[in-house]
Amino acid sequence: MMDPDLLADPFGGYGRLREQGPAVRGRFVDGTPVWFVTRYDDVRATLRDPRFVNTPSNVPGEGGADPREGMMELLKVPEHLRVYLLGSILDSDPPDHTRLRRLVTRAFAARRILDLRPDIERIADRLLVELPHRAEDGAVDLLEHFAYPLSITVICELVGIPAADLDRWREWGGDLVSMRPERLQHSFPVMIDYCHELIEQRRTALRGDLLSELIRAQDDDGGRLSDIEMVTMVLTLVLAGHETSAHLIGNSTAALLTHPDQLALLRNDPALLPRAVHELMRWCGSVHVARLRYATEDLELAGKPIARGDAVQLVLVSANFDPRHYTDPDRLDITRQQDGQAENHVGFGHGIHYCLGATLARQEGEVALAQLLKRYPDLALAEGDPELDRARLPGSWRLNSLRLRLRP
Repeated sequence: MMDPDLLADPFGGYGRLREQGPAVRGRFVDGTPVWFVTRYDDVRATLRDPRFVNTPSNVPGEGGADPREGMMELLKVPEHLRVYLLGSILDSDPPDHTRLRRLVTRAFAARRILDLRPDIERIADRLLVELPHRAEDGAVDLLEHFAYPLSITVICELVGIPAADLDRWREWGGDLVSMRPERLQHSFPVMIDYCHELIEQRRTALRGDLLSELIRAQDDDGGRLSDIEMVTMVLTLVLAGHETSAHLIGNSTAALLTHPDQLALLRNDPALLPRAVHELMRWCGSVHVARLRYATEDLELAGKPIARGDAVQLVLVSANFDPRHYTDPDRLDITRQQDGQAENHVGFGHGIHYCLGATLARQEGEVALAQLLKRYPDLALAEGDPELDRARLPGSWRLNSLRLRLRP
């Protein structure tokens, strides 16, 4: 996964693996052997297959070292803090996963998220009004001054993070996704301490936010939700929530500006926006791989024998471009997702680990694109940017910046 050519072109690289075979042997970021599973039907089926687990210690008979510890060593995360990264809802299995997900499902229910739309529109409008004042040399960085502030503000309000601390959370998120040990060593312990302190403060003055709901649940169920689990939940929701939404907005804006025919379709028919966001999530979503999964028994996957304990890396980006499932998959087509049909991509995953914040991410994407294109109808990529400035990180597709000329 660290191959330079693959990092530079994950669409082409994983696409070649997909056509080489449905399951191909490879190496994870730390060198751990994995099976890359690359085709749509196989990825989707494995995502809902109970014979695969996210926590390697849940593999029967596996009492050895956790393969994920290799990543912790690479990142130089202190041993006593690793539980906050390895014990999240993203890495848990039933019954723990069921218990944890039930605690936060109500906060992310579709009706409740829809009720947030006026607030999201208000935040987006304020940021867009300020955009011209953020310009340097006639161009403004959309990620820096719109996509990130919008997504971090929305998720922090939902969870219950004080507005005064948004900049700190944004910095911590950048440190975490950088995969640079020197940055993580500084920020991660501070982040953990902050969450514990915030929980203690909120206990004395509960509100209507998610953090308060978690505290109430902890008090009501006899302590089955530990403080460590609560901190881990806050970290997961805030960091994963704002990063993915920000880059969906950035990637989508860049895609539309480089595909004027699709941009024209959307301008002529704004009602296409929900379908457009689904297609943009398929075509340029920021998450290219799912969490590692581990076989709990000897089995066959995509015609390959998988041994108990083997790690499987499900490749979402190659599944979303699988010509066996899509007609002309390389083409961006904002009319592809038909109204009323089930979600026709795996950008948000599938099965019990389907993205908890998918409805929120889609709504943020719809609001951001609608208001951005309405306020700045002649929006364009800044001159002098022949190539978009992308980060080369394994398993993700994100811009370092997106410089635009607003021309209101």
